[in-house]
Amino acid sequence: MSELVEIVDSLENKVSKLLHKMELLHQVNAKLKQELELQKEKNELKERALKEWEEKYDSLKMANTMLGGNTSSKTEAKLKINTLIRELDVCIAKLAD
Repeated sequence: MSELVEIVDSLENKVSKLLHKMELLHQVNAKLKQELELQKEKNELKERALKEWEEKYDSLKMANTMLGGNTSSKTEAKLKINTLIRELDVCIAKLAD
């Protein structure tokens, strides 16, 4: 009978240790989820900043192209202006509907 009591006590001890480990793992998991969300937010901010810089770079590039330069730059500027005009025409057509 004492062997049975020892086995039960041992099982209780092991279950208690497992529950404790499980609780610790839940805490670690929650902390990791928080860190992941924080990193996602930081990544999103960096993505937005990158997009803004790319837009500024494109604007600067277009301005430099329009200011002059070689023939290919002038051709590129004309193409971009034509593209902008077509986009404006589409917007005007949509507004007219």
